[in-house]
Amino acid sequence: MLPYKNLIVIDKKSNVAVYKQLALQLISLIQEGKLLPGTELPSTRTLADDLQLHRKTIMAAYNALVTEDWIDNLPRKGYTVSLRLPVVKPRSYNTNRLGSYKGSSGFRFDKMDTLFSLTKPPSGARIVVNDGFPDVSLLPTEAILKEYRNVLDYTNLNRISTFGDADGSIELRGSLCSFLNQTRGLDIGIENLLVTRGAQMAIYIAASLIIKPGDKVIVSDPSYFIADAAFEKLGAQLIRVPVDDEGMCTEKLEEVLKHNDIKMMYVIPHHHQPTTVTMSVDRRNHLLQLITAYNIAVIEDDYDYDFQFQYDPYLPLASGDHGGNIIYIGSVTKVLGTPFRLGYIIATKEFLIAAAKLRTIIDLRGEVVIEHVVSGLIDNGELMRHIKKSNRIYAQRCDFLADLVTSELGDIVAFNKPSGGMALWLKFKQEYPLIRVLSKAGTMGLALTGSVYSKGKDARFNACRFGFASLNEEDMKEAISILRKSADSIGN
Repeated sequence: MLPYKNLIVIDKKSNVAVYKQLALQLISLIQEGKLLPGTELPSTRTLADDLQLHRKTIMAAYNALVTEDWIDNLPRKGYTVSLRLPVVKPRSYNTNRLGSYKGSSGFRFDKMDTLFSLTKPPSGARIVVNDGFPDVSLLPTEAILKEYRNVLDYTNLNRISTFGDADGSIELRGSLCSFLNQTRGLDIGIENLLVTRGAQMAIYIAASLIIKPGDKVIVSDPSYFIADAAFEKLGAQLIRVPVDDEGMCTEKLEEVLKHNDIKMMYVIPHHHQPTTVTMSVDRRNHLLQLITAYNIAVIEDDYDYDFQFQYDPYLPLASGDHGGNIIYIGSVTKVLGTPFRLGYIIATKEFLIAAAKLRTIIDLRGEVVIEHVVSGLIDNGELMRHIKKSNRIYAQRCDFLADLVTSELGDIVAFNKPSGGMALWLKFKQEYPLIRVLSKAGTMGLALTGSVYSKGKDARFNACRFGFASLNEEDMKEAISILRKSADSIGN
């Protein structure tokens, strides 16, 4: 409710009756746009108490406004600002006046370049293909609800609401340490782990502590464009190293290191974003040698390590001997879906002390309830069971989509089936410009919301990520059929 006692000033020495003063000032509030059509007004008793006036005075003012059609008296709802205001229209709805927030800001600010759109797909889209998100229908909902009920018990809720930790809840850090040591071959304690709201926050926090304006940072070509944008926002000069079927080309990386003073490197060895390539053993070993030899900071983004379709996946670079130079970043969100915004940073104790201080500036407490829920899912084994189940299903969907693309789009699209993850990297022939293909597909009911590399400096790739994890076979069939029809219409 508006602070009427501060907005309405009654002069009891005036020759104008008090109820008329009140009515005129309420009209003024409507004209200024502070009281919008449909707004509920306080009851006569409440406003009388607020303004220290007699209730009959308020009723007289309200009745006058009802008579003049400024407000309505609705049964069981009380007094509201009229939806059909008088012919003398309030100024906030007159083209001669704009509300305070309707025009431009009166100060300068960084408008930021457009990176991507988080808008909803077109309403006419029958099939939506994302960047590679998990299928939330596979979640163990009963187990999750059980953990929520446990956390929301008054005793537990009161405890976690009272105490906090800048690193994330100690329960989750302990559970995650055990989980990561077992699945990734890491040798860490809770002092080596910081919880964040997703991997993107983790990347930004880590990079913010390392990069200063003008610093040179190595990224892949192509690279995860949102991470690149974060580095550039921090003032970094990006040096790009190409990626082929074995991952980042470490021979070319070595040449860059020889001739440049590099401050940081950003790598994605597993299911590289966007190309889905997994770095070979030889290049991993070479990369570790270079990291040690040149003593540079490295962010290893391992966003979906848990989804491996082979029996003996490669361990992360962070599990090797790197002298504390690798900052390992992962995500629980890629396992449980976007409702669970949790990521983490693995690093030396001294680095995480600084990271925790920075996180506190932008995120004081974090997702306290969700942290405890996920901790419970790890401890009771539900998370691992969910990962194993999802892996089997995602592997089947990957095989199905790969066969479908080969049979239906093989003459216009090239790709390598990944060893894990949740998306395919589809490279279209240059005579089929992806922007045109997707635009035409949109008119047929297909919306692709994943990463598209086909404009500006990325036009040479003419490629996109096609997420399969959250699609069933029928959806994949229809999506590929639409892409075929769209490409044929352009080719003809």
